[in-house]
Amino acid sequence: MAQGDIETYYEDGHWKNKREGADRAFGAGYGTKEEAVAAGRDAAKADKVEHVIKNQDGRIGEKFSYGNDPRNVPG
Repeated sequence: MAQGDIETYYEDGHWKNKREGADRAFGAGYGTKEEAVAAGRDAAKADKVEHVIKNQDGRIGEKFSYGNDPRNVPG
């Protein structure tokens, strides 16, 4: 079963992580963005998927890929 990408986002006063396609966040709500990013990064690395980190306003701030990258991409 393929795993979905991991998204770190801000909601209801807490930073959270959610797997793509899931209705609910996994783990606990985090007090800081750094804590949530670290947990999301670990999950993305373990699952070899992309980690999308959103800013507090909901816009994508950063993206990191930990697997399934095409080898012959120019640039």
